[in-house]
Amino acid sequence: MTPTLPADLVLMLLADARLPTAGHTQSAGLEPAVTHGLQSAEVADYIALRLRTVTRVEAATAVVALHHVRQGLPLDDVETAWAARTPSAALRATSRSMARAMLRVVRRLWPDDPSVRALAPGVSRAVVLAAVADACGLAPVALARLVGYDDVQTVASAALKLLPLDPADVSAWVLDALPLVDRLALEVAPLTLPGSIPASGAPQIEAWAESHAATTRRLFSA
Repeated sequence: MTPTLPADLVLMLLADARLPTAGHTQSAGLEPAVTHGLQSAEVADYIALRLRTVTRVEAATAVVALHHVRQGLPLDDVETAWAARTPSAALRATSRSMARAMLRVVRRLWPDDPSVRALAPGVSRAVVLAAVADACGLAPVALARLVGYDDVQTVASAALKLLPLDPADVSAWVLDALPLVDRLALEVAPLTLPGSIPASGAPQIEAWAESHAATTRRLFSA
């Protein structure tokens, strides 16, 4: 039976670092950034940069995918638009790997939901999150907040493993980033068309992702 849960509890579940969706293996690009010289004092700026660029693309993709799911529209154009705005093959591969891991979870939690059952292999994580949002009745703005907050927390968690930091400082970075997450969510929530997904990539983050994918000595997958 598909569980019926309050939307705020679903958000807490999906944002929980203990959820086995491969997020604990990710640094959101922080590891290659540190390898190439990023300093502790620059992590907060890195978080903000991601929210303006690659995370913005993912959040907008998830929102547009949610609209398509609820309107019974095909998702192929959404996937194509996301891929066109994610030129790094490494970032696309990471998203699809995380999507596969998340699918294992959501198909156990919502096995009878038609949106979840209809997901095709090889979709991006944003599309899987959209199907979950539809299954749980999440609003587009809540879905976008989830994507933004998850990215911030992923960077923050990785930073504690990669750099000599005071955990209190890292928590402060997360708190300071919340208004940026909220702004991102409000900006992308109205989007419904694949063509409206912003093309706000970050070439340096993409280059770091490509170099990291070819590295054998690393702590995180990406």
